[in-house]
Amino acid sequence: MADQKKMVEAITPMDEDFAKWYTDIVKKAELVDYSSVRGCMIIRPYGYAIWENIQRILDGMFKACGHENVYLPLFIPESLLQKEKDHVEGFAPEVAWVTHGGSDKLTERLCVRPTSETLFCEHYAHIINSYRDLPKLYNQWCSVVRWEKTTRPFLRTMEFLWQEGHTIHETREEAEAETRQMLDVYADFAQNHLAIPVLKGQKTEKEKFAGAVSTYTIEAMMHDGKALQSGTSHYFGDGFAKAFDISFQGRDNTRQFPHQTSWGMSTRILGAIIMTHGDDNGLVLPPDIAPIQLVIVPVAMHKEGVMEAATALRNRLSAGWRVKLDDSDNSPGWKYAEYEMKGVPLRLELGPRDIQEGQCVLVRRDNREKYFVPLDELDQKIPEILRLYQDALFEKAAANRKRRTFQAASMEELCGIASENSGYIKAMWCGSLACEEALKEKAGVSSRCIPFEQETISDRCVCCGKPASQMVVWGKAY
Repeated sequence: MADQKKMVEAITPMDEDFAKWYTDIVKKAELVDYSSVRGCMIIRPYGYAIWENIQRILDGMFKACGHENVYLPLFIPESLLQKEKDHVEGFAPEVAWVTHGGSDKLTERLCVRPTSETLFCEHYAHIINSYRDLPKLYNQWCSVVRWEKTTRPFLRTMEFLWQEGHTIHETREEAEAETRQMLDVYADFAQNHLAIPVLKGQKTEKEKFAGAVSTYTIEAMMHDGKALQSGTSHYFGDGFAKAFDISFQGRDNTRQFPHQTSWGMSTRILGAIIMTHGDDNGLVLPPDIAPIQLVIVPVAMHKEGVMEAATALRNRLSAGWRVKLDDSDNSPGWKYAEYEMKGVPLRLELGPRDIQEGQCVLVRRDNREKYFVPLDELDQKIPEILRLYQDALFEKAAANRKRRTFQAASMEELCGIASENSGYIKAMWCGSLACEEALKEKAGVSSRCIPFEQETISDRCVCCGKPASQMVVWGKAY
């Protein structure tokens, strides 16, 4: 393995101060800038290019499942938001209100969209009359506003970008199948495109989405052992339909209420990418979402033939990959550090001797391993190296999760693990809210999910000692 010597001194080492390390990366890799509005970020071109690639891949996956994109208003009348009691109570502390239009006070306050269930319900009530109108498989790409007290770029901001799927179905079975299908889409995307291993499971009653019957989640572990909820999918039953008077004529000619779902993934996933793969030299980006997959750095570019050869390579390779040729007058060493900071998966070095020998040097971002590759073999070698790189990112993240996953059979054991380690703790639970809150108070951990793949740690609740049949993964989270 190549030398891992730190080249970018401007980044705080993650083992010294993980929070500062994260902030350094989002700023110095030119992902975001702070705005004059507290808690709101400016997503800079490089950061937005990552989001565009995420958007492109996810949008294709949604459409492959039959979903269509729509767009609904930014504003929600207060009376509309109030129609579903549990939903409005869940979001009330985070809602931003518009009270004036120009200098005139509004007759009814308008909520700035924190999520769009109520708007979709209003629309569905207008367009659904018969079972023949179902299902409706909609998705919306938009921004939402939630009035957060504490904010950090990507992880928790007052305005953020996301997609929110909203579907409505004839039967409970169809809606529940949709909910699980979309969770699988998120898990597939995270693991196969972002190289992030995720834990799939159901949220507890305390942690589920406001107004949902059940909420499912993918949980990712960050480098420091904390969890990040990375995508959620919710089954609403017919509660929203009844609250908004959405009904249809069924196949037996009776009036029936449809069943709904919603599911979402936001720009928070960029935080997950940074904190799962990044290192002390900056970003480490998976190839599928990297704005630049390969950067060509000419060496001694003032020498005859170097720029011509580099330009020819750029034109040739751009047919298959996102390629940048850096022909600036910065030194090669500066360029190496710059593109390491930006997480570019592969660097191609080309100098006079390389041209003479008909080869180039390819360098991987994750471990700086060098490959001396004949120029006429690049089209075969690049995808091979990118696959090795992608697999290595996933394996490293999976190894971190395995190393930081523990088991506890008693409250004393769980508290001891939580105080000395950061990571997941598998423990049995009786299902009571009191025990869930006690674990939060005494050990500082929250329930991340009830995994679909259950294990039996013991037959007793880790908190109260009563019979338990569910294993829950607990941990500290962002």
